[in-house]
Amino acid sequence: MVIIDTSPLVARQIVVDLQAELARLTRIIELKDEQIKLLNFRLFGPKSEKLSSAQMSLMLTEISLQAGEVAQEADRPQAQKDPPLPQAKQLRPNHHGRAPLPVHLERREEIIACCPADCQCVQCGAERPVIGYETREELAWQAATFWVRVVKREKRGSHCLDEQGVVTAAAPAQIVPKSKLSNELVIEVLAQKYQQHLPVYRQCATLAENHQIELSCKTLTDAVLAAGGLLQAVVRAQAAEMVARVYLQADETPVPCQVPEKTGHNHRAYMWQYSVPGGPVVFDFQMGRGRAGPREFLKHFQGKLQSDGYAVYDDLAEGIVSVGCLAHARRGFVDAAKLAPHDPLPAEVLERFGRLYAVEEQARQAGLGAPARQQLRQQQSVPLLAELQARLVEIRQQISPGSKLAQACDYALRQWSRLEEYLKDGVLEIDNNWCEGAMRPIALGRKNWLHIGSEQAGPKVAAIVSIVETCRRLGINLRQYLNDVLPRLGDWPAKRVAELTPTAWKAAQKS
Repeated sequence: MVIIDTSPLVARQIVVDLQAELARLTRIIELKDEQIKLLNFRLFGPKSEKLSSAQMSLMLTEISLQAGEVAQEADRPQAQKDPPLPQAKQLRPNHHGRAPLPVHLERREEIIACCPADCQCVQCGAERPVIGYETREELAWQAATFWVRVVKREKRGSHCLDEQGVVTAAAPAQIVPKSKLSNELVIEVLAQKYQQHLPVYRQCATLAENHQIELSCKTLTDAVLAAGGLLQAVVRAQAAEMVARVYLQADETPVPCQVPEKTGHNHRAYMWQYSVPGGPVVFDFQMGRGRAGPREFLKHFQGKLQSDGYAVYDDLAEGIVSVGCLAHARRGFVDAAKLAPHDPLPAEVLERFGRLYAVEEQARQAGLGAPARQQLRQQQSVPLLAELQARLVEIRQQISPGSKLAQACDYALRQWSRLEEYLKDGVLEIDNNWCEGAMRPIALGRKNWLHIGSEQAGPKVAAIVSIVETCRRLGINLRQYLNDVLPRLGDWPAKRVAELTPTAWKAAQKS
């Protein structure tokens, strides 16, 4: 026989325990609901940008949200949506009509005659004179032209002495010695793959379909990797120049890589990027995301390293000062605002971040140098950042742990000493966005060429994308640079490789 204690004290304790358990389960449901909403945002993000806040808050309550429903809701007339929030009027420059076509292009006239019936007078039958033309211009195009270059190297025999033998003209420098592919074709394939993100197999298909030229993917891939092998020396010289500086930015991104040990799926390798804002970029291929890669690359670096909050960047070496990124600190509050569009707290924090970025925009518009920018930050950004820190502490004390807003506060407050570093030096950027922008070609490329073929190919691909991104930043025509530099690299003295970096090449072209 079971005896149940029904005393009021025990009953009250049972109620308290049940209420605590109910609160715990409710909190779990709320956190799971946030995760589902955030996944919906990431899944339907591009189309959801057209939705109003009221539409988004309603649609995110549906766990079984489909892409078609988002598109249907986004295409509704604006009158059926909630009124837009007031926004500052953006000034649009005066548009003076259609922009003219480039003046340097050849003009080929094409005269279209009137029909024969209109060329004669209907009354007297005489030919009507031409009095002018209705003229317009259009940009024309024709497919790329291929031809076979027959290279005939002159041979000269002896004039009067047999022992002089035969002399032959020197062979022109080739990226791939004795290859049937010309230098310009190898560079074109390289540029299309890593600048326009067009995989080699698609280029082969285009050659076969449009020009009836059959080339194997392996032939083109081997040629591109040969070019990457030559560029490794240039990138090493560029890296040596970079680590001699006092300020670098760093980031990393995954890239799939084929390895013989894994069949059916790729290994998760990484491209580590180190760069100077607005300057040269170096990618370093590593098979993992551990500290060994950046520690080796930065072993001679003494200065300030700006990155996100990934722990690997901490304590890499003595003499390296870690600088935080306000864009990463802000990103968590953006997600929190999406999940709770009617909660005023995330919007308030984002508005405070906006004030800090307004100071940077003010400095940029005024064209301020490093000393003047630091002075402006001391006057305006220092108090704004201190107020933001105090407000984040208050908000964190008001909300329960585990929510997206709490996670955003925790991340920002943990990084605070690093986030304040940019206030001490006008050379430093407020965030790591220069570095992240250089990662976009990798992100676009891996969606097209899918993976790196082997661990040995990784450093060569890293060298290529380093040069491609550096040329883009410095405003250098990639094909012109590679046509000039690549054929020379095979016989170029190792001690003078620094003369061929994009930075040195651009300076030489100007002089």
